[in-house]
Parts: sequence; C-alpha cells; structure tokens
Amino acid sequence: MKVADILESKGRHVVTIAPSETIKALSSQLRRERIGAVVVSEDAKSIEGIISERDIARGLDVHDADLPEKKVEDLMTRSVFTCTPEDAISNLMKLMTDKRIRHVPVVEDQELIGLVSIGDVVKFRLEELQLEANVMRDIAIAKR
Repeated sequence: MKVADILESKGRHVVTIAPSETIKALSSQLRRERIGAVVVSEDAKSIEGIISERDIARGLDVHDADLPEKKVEDLMTRSVFTCTPEDAISNLMKLMTDKRIRHVPVVEDQELIGLVSIGDVVKFRLEELQLEANVMRDIAIAKR
C-alpha cells in the first residue's frame, strides 16, 4: 500500500499558515480546524517549515508570556521530512517512528499536495487489517 491510498481516502486538503503569522493566530487556527500541526508556507505549494502543538509547548517554556505575539517562523521546524504519493506506507511508518514525528507533508514534483498524520496511518492500517480478517474469515467459511 502507498501514501496515495491514504490521500485517496482522506483527501488532499492541507492547512497552511504564513511564517509571519503570530502564534496566537496559529493557535486559533489549530483549534478551529481541530488539527495538531500546520505546514508553514507563503503560497500553499512550497514548504518553509512545519509547526505543531509540540512546538507551541516548547515555545511556552522559552518565551513565556511573550509567546502569543511571537511569529510562526520563530518556532517552526525548518528541516521537514516529506514523502511522496508513491512511498510505501510501511516506509512512512518507519520514518515517523525513527524521527519521532506525527505529521509528514506529501510532495509531488516539488509541490505540497497533502499531509499525512500518524492518525491517518493508524486508521488506514486498521481498515487494512479488518479487510484482511474478513477475507480470511470468508476463505475459512468457504472451505467448510
């Protein structure tokens, strides 16, 4: 199975934020969208960074009361691990585990086309396992 299979199921919509936005604006966006991370991009096609709830928590420790007015670019992760639609889901799972990351942008022809979270991977894998169990059950019933 490939990353493209997850995107086919969940869609390709990616929430982005400009690096010049404030952490307060980011926090509002995360709450409104009910998500845990946002790709940082000026044009919603390129990737300048990624910022998550974890980055906000770390920023609170460093910036304290000044945090809401800090810029996204002050806290974002600049070196972003990405994948392509053709990457195997098993490789994506390994990347997420090895790098301890929960969100991976999907790029094609150097353009942002999706975002896969660990929740998306788990959901897809559970559906895949359920399908396999159903097939095995049907085979067992047919052999009776």
